[in-house]
Amino acid sequence: MPEPVNGGPAAVRLSVGVAQGVWKAFGETQALRDVSLEVGAGECHGLVGRNGAGKSTLVAIFTGLIRPDRGVVRLGAEATPSPADRAAWQRLVACVYQKSMVVPSLTVAENVFLNRATGDDHGIVNWRAMRSRARQVMFDWGFDLDVSRLARDLTVEQRQVVEIARALSVGARFLILDEPTASLEKAAIERLFERIRRLKGSGVGILYISHHLEEIYEVCDRVTVLRDGERVLSTPVGEIKQDRLVEAMVGVAPQRATEIAAPMRVIASARPRLEISHLRVPATLGPVQDVSFSVSPGECVGLVGLQGSGTATVADAVVGLVKPVSGEIRLDGKPIHAGRVHATLRQGVTYVPEDRHARGLVPYLGVGENLTLDILDRLSSWGIVSRSGRNRVAAGLVEQLGIVTSGLDQQVGQLSGGNQQKVVVGRALARHPAVLVADSGTAVLLVSDDLEDLRICTRLLVMVKGSLVKEYRQPPWDRHELIAAVEGLEPASAQGASE
Repeated sequence: MPEPVNGGPAAVRLSVGVAQGVWKAFGETQALRDVSLEVGAGECHGLVGRNGAGKSTLVAIFTGLIRPDRGVVRLGAEATPSPADRAAWQRLVACVYQKSMVVPSLTVAENVFLNRATGDDHGIVNWRAMRSRARQVMFDWGFDLDVSRLARDLTVEQRQVVEIARALSVGARFLILDEPTASLEKAAIERLFERIRRLKGSGVGILYISHHLEEIYEVCDRVTVLRDGERVLSTPVGEIKQDRLVEAMVGVAPQRATEIAAPMRVIASARPRLEISHLRVPATLGPVQDVSFSVSPGECVGLVGLQGSGTATVADAVVGLVKPVSGEIRLDGKPIHAGRVHATLRQGVTYVPEDRHARGLVPYLGVGENLTLDILDRLSSWGIVSRSGRNRVAAGLVEQLGIVTSGLDQQVGQLSGGNQQKVVVGRALARHPAVLVADSGTAVLLVSDDLEDLRICTRLLVMVKGSLVKEYRQPPWDRHELIAAVEGLEPASAQGASE
């Protein structure tokens, strides 16, 4: 394993990443205000804050994806490279995101040396040398992984190892881990923590982003809290209690358990609002094999699974983006128009898509226009949209959802990520649908692999490789048991699944 930098964490402190007085605005939305943060060599520095606090913006600045409006950013002893010099950035800093960035059709070795394959001056790849160098990287950093395996056959944990190895092989000594335990089971989390400790001992500095505060206390040396784009606290982990940390994140003292809102109330003895029976979708569109379940009024059903499990395909089929080869989807007892988005929308089904940029927003239109795109038929007369009517509806949604914007005409692309997501939700809410992502009294189908999202659910359905394998009927959910089921580590038996 590489030697610790200057003797490791006990030696004179060096910094791998520094932000000093950083400001960043998107249009009239101030995403960061005078934020400073320093990650030392051999240190694991926790970064916490609620959605919209500015964490993603700070990571984008540290990795060179965007430039600050004001302030200074340094990586190690160097000023940041030119934004166009991606190779230089990769030698200094790397981020392992919650969504895996490995290429499934390539081997472990090919992913580690992605876009920089070993070869000669004539551009001919030396595959044997690539595999040899990949094995050496794994050996140096204590990773146990066959470099000849295809990435598609790896577990979530193993894909994460590939991404860490890719960063270290380039020479980066500043590593950003963004929600690294989101899809890991308990044993894999413990192995990740051991890897982090090993990396710290070799002088690697780590910025660790997580919603799970117990992880901050387990593995981090210092913690910084962002709230509404400002740094409100930065301190050694051992010097702050968890309730004080929560208070810094939310701005008020944490609620007692009895004060936390109860789950949505299922309307007793009501017929199911949404019924899916024996749904099948071809593998070319995303595998779904004989899936059946129902959602009652007032119920929030979480459909959870890894990428490729079929959860997103089920959602696409419900809203008409995908046409099933067999099976039936019924809304209030009536079949919906399979494969016809506009007809499905008119029947009362709306959708908050996974990728808000590709499917949910028109970035160059204003907030008001985006919020009302799906109800123009209700706001127009003789083909002319009522501006006052549009503004009235949009202003109500802005207030209801707490969207931070300078006005209804501000371009959505200028909002922070969290506020953009609120606009997508508001656009869906505008039709007062029967089936939606979140609204009291409607039937809610929540498709997510983020366990934080699933806390509001009244019931969970787990999908693995296109099939329903397990149902959880009683919250709160055991996080480690749920992750094991999602990973397919439990017997594939649909326990209590709706038929």
